[in-house]
Amino acid sequence: MDITIFRMIKSLHIENYALISQLDIDFHEGFSVITGETGAGKSIILGAIGLLKGQRADMRSIKTGERRCIVEAVFDVSNYHLANFFETNDLDFDGKECVIRRELTAAGKSRAFVNDTPVNASLLKELGDRLLDVHSQHQNLLLNNEQFQISVLDIVAADNNLLTDYQSVYANYRQAQLALRKAMEAAKQSHDDEDYWRFQLNQLTEAALDDNQEQQLLEQESEILEHAEEIRANLFAAQSQIDGEDFSGDTSNVLTMLKHATSSLQTISDIFPDAKLLCERLESSYIELKDVAAELETCSDSVEADPERLAWVNERLNLFYTLERKHNVGSIAALKAIRQDYADKLSAIDHSEEHIAELTRQTEQLRGQAVAKAKEITAARIKAAKQVDIQLAESLRELGIPNVRFHVEILSDDDRLSANGADKVRFLFSANKNAELQDISMVASGGEIARVMLSVKALIAAAVKLPTIIFDEIDTGVSGKIAEKMADIMSAMGQNGRQVISITHLPQIASKGYHHYKVYKDDDEEATHTHITELTDEQRVEEIAHMLSGAELTRAAISNAKELLNIKG
Repeated sequence: MDITIFRMIKSLHIENYALISQLDIDFHEGFSVITGETGAGKSIILGAIGLLKGQRADMRSIKTGERRCIVEAVFDVSNYHLANFFETNDLDFDGKECVIRRELTAAGKSRAFVNDTPVNASLLKELGDRLLDVHSQHQNLLLNNEQFQISVLDIVAADNNLLTDYQSVYANYRQAQLALRKAMEAAKQSHDDEDYWRFQLNQLTEAALDDNQEQQLLEQESEILEHAEEIRANLFAAQSQIDGEDFSGDTSNVLTMLKHATSSLQTISDIFPDAKLLCERLESSYIELKDVAAELETCSDSVEADPERLAWVNERLNLFYTLERKHNVGSIAALKAIRQDYADKLSAIDHSEEHIAELTRQTEQLRGQAVAKAKEITAARIKAAKQVDIQLAESLRELGIPNVRFHVEILSDDDRLSANGADKVRFLFSANKNAELQDISMVASGGEIARVMLSVKALIAAAVKLPTIIFDEIDTGVSGKIAEKMADIMSAMGQNGRQVISITHLPQIASKGYHHYKVYKDDDEEATHTHITELTDEQRVEEIAHMLSGAELTRAAISNAKELLNIKG
C-alpha cells in the first residue's frame, strides 16, 4: 500500500534537560505508545517537546550543574506544502526535512533555530503548531470554548475559502465602522468647540495678517520714531561738520578744508607731478563727501517725531505680540498657519454632515456584503453540524455511551457579526435516556469529555491533514473494553501515513501501538536520570504484563499480555 507521510517527527534529541543527560530516540509513522511508571519522566519529555512548539522557557529545567540544554527534533515534511511558509520567513527548505532546535543557557538566554537559522518565539510557535498537536488533559477544556467548537465545524465544512472571503469583507466593514465612529466623535467634539474656534478665527482674521515681514518692519519703525529727535540731531551734526557752519558762523567744515587743500596742490602740480595725482584723489573725496552731506540732510528731513504714528505702530505690534503669546508662536507666518487651521476645522464642520452621510452609506454597504457572506458560512456550518451530530454520536456509542445524544446548536444573528461570522455555537450532550440536551461542559463527566475529545480529533483527522498528534493520557477515567475502543480509534487515526503517539497507563491501549516506547529512571552515584527506549516484542510482553499485574510479574499477566498483543504460545 502506498503510504503518504504528511508531517512526522522522525527523531528527538534531548540534552541536559531536567533529569535527562542525553536522550536520542527515533519515531515512526502510524500509532505509537509511550508507557512508564508515574514519575518516570514522561512529563519531562513532553516539556522538552513543548519547547519546540515555542512554549516559554524555564531556565530551572536545565540539568543541575550544566551550562545549557538542547532539544532538537527532525521532522519529515515531504508532500506537505510548507514551501511558502519557509520562503516567506526566509528559512532554508529542501522540501523533505525540517530541523527545529531550542537551546537554553544557565545565563538565562533562550535561542531557537529552524534549519540552523535563528528564529523568534512567535515564528517558532507558528511552525510548531503546524507540526505538532500535543493533546493534554487540560485541552479537554477546549470543549467549553466556542471558538474551538466553531473551528471544528469549519474544518468539517471545509469552508476556508468562504471564511477568507468573509473575513476580508468583515475587516473592511470594521474599518468603515471605525472611520464612521471617529468622524461622528470628531463632529460632536467639533460642534462643542465651534464657538471657540470661530472666535479665534475672527480674531486672527481681524488682525489682517497679510505681510509676513510686517512685524519686523514695524519694529524698526517704532525704534526710529521713539528716538527721532536724537537721530535728527546727530544727522544734522554730521552734515554740518561735512558741509555747514556752526552757530558762530565758522565755516571751517570738511568740504571747505578739502577745497583749500585741493587748491594748494593745484598750485604746485606743474612743478611737482605727484601733486596732480593727489589733487585728483582729493577732488574725488570732495565729490563723495558732498554726496554724503546731501544724503545726511535728506535723512534728517525724513526723520520726524510723530506721536500719533508711534502710538499706532506700537498698538499694532502689541496686537502681534499678544496673539503670538496666546498661540505660543513667534511669527506672523505661524499665526497665519494657525488661522488656516481654524478655517479648515470650521470648513470640516460645515461639511461634516455630508461626510458622515457618505461614511454611513459605505458602512451599511459593507455590512450588507458581510451579512451575505456570513449567511453562506452559516449554511455550510449547518450542513457540517448534521454530519458532526451523526458521526460523534456513533463514535461515542462505540466508546461505551449507548444512550448518547449529541447536537451542534447554531444560532445565527446578523447583529452579532464577528471575525468568525454571525453564528453562536454550542455542543449539546446527553448520556442518559430521556435526559435533556445541555451544554456539554455542564453535564459530561471527565471520562465522557475525554471520549468526546478523542472522537472530535478523529473526526477532524478524517477531514484534514492533522500534524503529528500526541495524546497525553487521554484515557483518564476509562478502562477495559472502552480503552480498547479508544485505542482502535487512535490506531485508525494513525493510518495512511499519519503519526499518532499516545502516552498511556492502560495495557489495553499500549497493546494496540505499532511501536512501543518505555520511559524509565535509573540512579547512579551522582544523580537520577530519565531515559526512553523502544521496546522489542519480548520487552513489550513484559512491560504490558507489569501494567496488568504490577511489580510482581506473574504467568497469568504474561499470558494476558500476549493475548492483548495477539501473540500465540
